[in-house]
Amino acid sequence: MELKTTQYVVQSGVATLTLARPERMNSWTGRMHAEYRFLLQQAERDPSVRATVLTGEGRGFCPGADFEALQGHVERGGYDAGTPADLARPGYGVREEFDADFAFQFGLKKPVIAAINGAAAGVGLVMACYADLRFAARGIKITTAHGRLNLPAEYGLSWLLPRMIGLTAANDLLLSSRIFSSEEAMELGLLNGLFDSEDLLPQTYAYVKKMIERVSPSSLATTKRQIYVDLHRDVGRSVHESNALLEKMMKEDDYLEAVASFREKRSPRWRGE
Repeated sequence: MELKTTQYVVQSGVATLTLARPERMNSWTGRMHAEYRFLLQQAERDPSVRATVLTGEGRGFCPGADFEALQGHVERGGYDAGTPADLARPGYGVREEFDADFAFQFGLKKPVIAAINGAAAGVGLVMACYADLRFAARGIKITTAHGRLNLPAEYGLSWLLPRMIGLTAANDLLLSSRIFSSEEAMELGLLNGLFDSEDLLPQTYAYVKKMIERVSPSSLATTKRQIYVDLHRDVGRSVHESNALLEKMMKEDDYLEAVASFREKRSPRWRGE
């Protein structure tokens, strides 16, 4: 696929997916949606990629849908996603509940880490929330935005936010559609880290590189799947499956390598995908 609204670079095991419409603060379009899913599929299929960092070009992360697209919905008299019929389907097939826009990220094997460099609103906040970890620059503005446009909470955010920050805080953000800062987002537990803007990407890459060095590919993929599947079921089933996985994974080469690296006091040399 020709990239017109995004950029994609792989270096040292980390794919960087950049939303790249800086002249529009990286506002969301159907084309960007298609490229976003295509690139996450590329990262998922590339054995050299261990994790993906998502960020925006220029001053913005993503302030939501492009205003011209919103105006187009008015002119057409209804919603039009503006996406092709043959959208990439990364993460699909793991669990029926995950086979939907953005929820498919729960089915990905590799972690997605959002580096929120600027304003995040509407679908921009959705993207950040469906990432596995979130780091942000200080002083940026964030909002659910939908209420001011006479819209519902988007893409399952009404399911996700209460599970991330609790019902009371989520109701505040969802029902008011108020603007809040990245500093408040950190206090609410929505973020994993807060940095000066010039330090955001270096700190995010440092975290990701340490993670993929210390944790085996199989463990990352398995743990990520456990986290999101367990959101939908009872604790007993979680325990039973974790016991079965423990027995299976202790037979893998990377378990032997983990024990050897501990014993030899060196960094592990992971062999699995």
